[in-house]
Amino acid sequence: MPYLLRLVLPDRPGMLGAVATALGEAGADILSLDVVERGPDGAVDDLLVELPPGGLADRLITSAHSVPGVVVETMRPFLGSPDLHRDLELVDELAASPDDALALLADSAPGVFRAGWAVVVQTGTGVVAASAGAPDMDDVTMPWLPLTAARRMDSTEPWVPERWELLGTELAAAPVGGPDQVVLLGRTGGPRFRASEVLRLAHLAGITATVAAAAAARLTTA
Repeated sequence: MPYLLRLVLPDRPGMLGAVATALGEAGADILSLDVVERGPDGAVDDLLVELPPGGLADRLITSAHSVPGVVVETMRPFLGSPDLHRDLELVDELAASPDDALALLADSAPGVFRAGWAVVVQTGTGVVAASAGAPDMDDVTMPWLPLTAARRMDSTEPWVPERWELLGTELAAAPVGGPDQVVLLGRTGGPRFRASEVLRLAHLAGITATVAAAAAARLTTA
């Protein structure tokens, strides 16, 4: 069974190797690694690991914590692609099908950010694109529209539906070409979106908007 661990590692040489050794001793196989964020206080890494049949998930946490200074921020089962680097994949898909840019962003963003769902919403229109597993947005008020800059949203904000809050849904959003069109990303059960992830979401939303605008311009002049 694959599990996704988000670890906070102290800024000391050999920390990642020590964690890999500890996880290996627990029988875990590291499938891939993604550096989420680096700073003066250390690194935030996502590790996708697989346990053998009968392996206990709790041992992953115990093993990681056996390395001094390491913190397991979250651990959850992971059924997505083992490739944690999907930003360029989305860009390739946008280049190949520019007319479907908004739908591609909604479909691909959950995989890029290991989230549960994504929707593209528009002021006055509502949902214009949604991923598989996206929640019903008909009764969701979005007082933060229009949105001028990408940001993480707190799950306790008054507009967040109670069902999302109960599931521990972490949220991030970014404008897609302007403040009236926004991609909203939901990650059920965490971990919270880091600043670097919000920045990546903003970049991908900007690329999507550029591709969609170019496709619309071609249709206008055709």
